[in-house]
Amino acid sequence: MTQQTTFANARLILKDEVITGSLTIADGVITDIAQGANVPKGAIDLDGDYLAPGLVELHTDNVERHLEPRPKVSWPFRAAILAHDRELAGAGITTVFDAIRIGSIVSDTGAGYPKYARQMTDEIMGVRAAGLLRISHHIHLRAEVCSETLIDELDEFSEEDRIGIVSMMDHTPGQRQFVDISKFETYIRGKRSYSDAQWDGYVDFLYGLQARLGAKHEAATVAAAKRLGATLASHDDTTVDQVATSHSYGVSVAEFPTTVAAADACRAKGITTIMGAPNLIRGGSHSGNVAAADLAQMDLLDILSSDYVPAGLLMAAVQLGDIWGNLARGMQAVTATPAHSVGLMDRGALEVGQRADIIRFALQDQTPVLHETWSAGKRVS
Repeated sequence: MTQQTTFANARLILKDEVITGSLTIADGVITDIAQGANVPKGAIDLDGDYLAPGLVELHTDNVERHLEPRPKVSWPFRAAILAHDRELAGAGITTVFDAIRIGSIVSDTGAGYPKYARQMTDEIMGVRAAGLLRISHHIHLRAEVCSETLIDELDEFSEEDRIGIVSMMDHTPGQRQFVDISKFETYIRGKRSYSDAQWDGYVDFLYGLQARLGAKHEAATVAAAKRLGATLASHDDTTVDQVATSHSYGVSVAEFPTTVAAADACRAKGITTIMGAPNLIRGGSHSGNVAAADLAQMDLLDILSSDYVPAGLLMAAVQLGDIWGNLARGMQAVTATPAHSVGLMDRGALEVGQRADIIRFALQDQTPVLHETWSAGKRVS
């Protein structure tokens, strides 16, 4: 027997407007939307709370935080994935592309990082198949150009893995995210204890690695995305020339462009831009790059990503709505726009026939207070 749930007396955040009304779900999809404040018999009275589509997250490193809760402390993969899944559900995220680093440094540099992409992907798919996850998980391979093993690791994946996104990133100091090398030094030495000599040696090692393998790794990443049928994304484009190169590769999504010039070039090329929710909330980039709020005011921001703070995604969407003077538009940047940019057309909107991924929240001094998260018609938080 079909079970249905009706949410009534809610402020429904639709594609272009916010209305007072009711919404009914059944069998994991939205089956009815009606306008008005009446509360039918058997309905859940939301007492004016907001009802919005579940949030769609394209790039979060959050699972890695659970894998290494403290520096050099490893946590079991499955336990980390389950904790990550529940944290996202509690933040209102109902679809996530788990960003998994692919490309490692395995030589004895004192700052290496081991391979884990294949094992992590297998673990995520395993717990998903077992029905242990509360929300919808997909795979995003973060291809690190400045690494030693990228090509071999990419070869471990096939079309059967159904990889959703492959992003190409190059964290060689002195360019892209870390044009200011002092910011790179603060970031890395904040994690690892280096003497000055060790630090200088590490930077020289990275320069040599990029010079030796960078071009090969870029080409391999582009080829792998095509072979895997994945959306190809760029990362930290800084110059107009870098955007032109990204466009020539077939990039359709630009993650975290670092300058106004790069974001403007993306708009001219029809490339969708993603900026970090922490950048918006904090009022600027921790790396000294362009502020997300500035791009929003210039209409050069399309999507928000929680990046490393899952709870920031809903908060930033509300702030974006304030910047644009349109809450519905702000929510689009964390729902329909990211979903559609990677070909997920069945979610991201409160519309009849859409997947019943729904969040309920209130606003307290413009800070969202999440009350409930529903994924495919099931309450998960």
